[in-house]
Amino acid sequence: MKHQTLRHAIRLAVTGVPLLAFSVLADDQNVERIQVVGQAQSYTVDQSSTATKTPTALKDIPQAISVITEELIDDQAMQNMSDVVRYVPGVQMQQGEGHRDAPVLRGNTSTADFFLNGVRDDVQYFRDLYNVKRVEVLKGPSGMIFGRGGAGGLINRVTKQANWTDGHALDLALGSWQQQRASADLNHAVNDSVAARVTALYEDSEGFRDYMELKRQAINPTLTFKASDATTVALSYEHFKDDRTTDRGVPSLNGRPVAVPREQFFGKPEDSNSDAVVDAFGATVSHDFGNNITLTNTTRYADYDKFYGNVFPGAVNAQTQRVSLAAYTSETLRTNLMNQTDLVIQADLAGMRHTMLTGVELNRQKTDNQRLTGYFTDISATATSDTVPLANTIYSGSLEFRPSATDANNHSVAKTAAFYLQDQIELDQNWQAIVGLRYDRFDAELLNNRTSAVLDATDNLLSPRAGLIYQPSQDLSFYASYSLSYVPRAGEQLASLTVSNQALDPEEFTNKEIGMKWELGSGLNFTTALYQLDRTNVAVTDPADPTRTILVDGQQVRGLELEMAGQLSQHWQLVAGFAYQDSEIQTPTAQNGNRLAQVPKQSFSLWNRYHLNDSIAAGLGWVAQSSGFATTDNSVTLPGFGRLDAAVFYSLSPQLRVQLNVENLLDKTYYASAHNNNNITPGTPRAYRVGLSYKF
Repeated sequence: MKHQTLRHAIRLAVTGVPLLAFSVLADDQNVERIQVVGQAQSYTVDQSSTATKTPTALKDIPQAISVITEELIDDQAMQNMSDVVRYVPGVQMQQGEGHRDAPVLRGNTSTADFFLNGVRDDVQYFRDLYNVKRVEVLKGPSGMIFGRGGAGGLINRVTKQANWTDGHALDLALGSWQQQRASADLNHAVNDSVAARVTALYEDSEGFRDYMELKRQAINPTLTFKASDATTVALSYEHFKDDRTTDRGVPSLNGRPVAVPREQFFGKPEDSNSDAVVDAFGATVSHDFGNNITLTNTTRYADYDKFYGNVFPGAVNAQTQRVSLAAYTSETLRTNLMNQTDLVIQADLAGMRHTMLTGVELNRQKTDNQRLTGYFTDISATATSDTVPLANTIYSGSLEFRPSATDANNHSVAKTAAFYLQDQIELDQNWQAIVGLRYDRFDAELLNNRTSAVLDATDNLLSPRAGLIYQPSQDLSFYASYSLSYVPRAGEQLASLTVSNQALDPEEFTNKEIGMKWELGSGLNFTTALYQLDRTNVAVTDPADPTRTILVDGQQVRGLELEMAGQLSQHWQLVAGFAYQDSEIQTPTAQNGNRLAQVPKQSFSLWNRYHLNDSIAAGLGWVAQSSGFATTDNSVTLPGFGRLDAAVFYSLSPQLRVQLNVENLLDKTYYASAHNNNNITPGTPRAYRVGLSYKF
């Protein structure tokens, strides 16, 4: 009765107007999704392995974690990571220079804290959701589980794997600005021992920005077979190709984004393109020894070929009304070889239940990177910039790309050898604890091909984690936790070693957090987290001696996150989130006391789905955030905004669904993200997308 009353109270508090929703039947025991008209399934999951490497109920994880399910992805027609993080409290998405995913997790920007089924996937490119079952966002440092990086959190994609539930799906989408997209998901049980699956994607689209083009192709076959009653082997291969126009948005003027049409492109389109090709092979072998002992070994080999070129805007001259342009190209070739072995033992010891994890991780990453500066040869052989009028920002002159004195041409090899221990302890019926420690030996070597200089650094990293959980009832948890992560001087992209920093200690990120997780019944979950995340060992120039580099405390973020997801009634589903982030630079520099880049103090998201009858449903959502700053100098403001989205769904049969999604229904002008003060991305105008989904 209390839960029912609370749900009605939440309904009134969250919605000042009637909000609509739609519902779909989802995973049967987390195996596979089958859409059935008239049945409801919440936007929630019961457990995750991302935070602990063991299947753990979300209420037993002493850390904030947000899960974007396949149902929510489908209902909102999400296609990329920017779509996903809109509904994750405490996470924003930077522009990424128009060629890469770049989330801001609790104030910390990253281009490398991405994982695929728990294995590192750290190259700079745009990821798609065509083969994704769910996306799990773990917030706060997680060095004990994942090693280096993860300063503010990480994003783990869980992909669709071959299993013994037959099911096939074809999805087509047509949208504004010539969007054309098709995907397929074919899963088949060959026999009792073998299952095969193929997911695939093709997209050919334009965008609301002038000259924007996007082409994507992908295929991901997987094979699962039972080698014995106790041993399962899962194999996968993925080929993914993303080819697009590199667009770095608009510059600023007088501390705000410059007032030009949203579609106006700055630069030279034919020299602004990005091409990423990923070929990856994965193998997972799991063996059950019985007596609650399991062993899992995962190997992933991935080859990345990434190129991008860009001609991009700089500062605007207010008097002449001209904007400067610069240009460069960058090519990255990387091969990742990752191996993880995990042994999980469940046992009763000293009157307490233990889930013990011990594991070994061995990684080798080889990277070649070359950058070339663009020279504007119509001016001179050495000119590295030119200007164009704000009235016509397309550059039509000649460009030549060749190395400058400061361009990179590096070969690097990074090796990781790690060992970790973790124990999840049920102290009694009300108390649980989790303790863990990881040791990483991280070796990085960088060869400067231009000078033949070799730099190397070795870090021995100890990453502890501790959490305590109190559960006064089965559906309510309170927790407190402490965690630590490191970012070595090689940087997240393994190419940042210099003569001056190779001997410095790595940066440290420490998270202290308390929170509550409440299962309100009928598939509705409410979570809250209060945290303080400190960044230390930041290298800065000594104000008293410019020839010296010193390590200082760098920044602090204090925040509150609220999240609710699930089922308010048989016909009404929702997901909602709110974040308050108080960020501050803490260095002996001119920026001391400033706020962090692109970290709004307040952000809010809400999506509803409501069944009108067995065939027709609708959705309504709101995304909003307060103002922020493009960079840490706080000289350019990104105005706050609110955006309304909507959807209508019609099921012609249990197998066939048609849906219409409308993004930015009221056609508000806003600025979604930035890379710096003069690379600011306008938000999408009103956009339509029609989707057809056939399950058979």
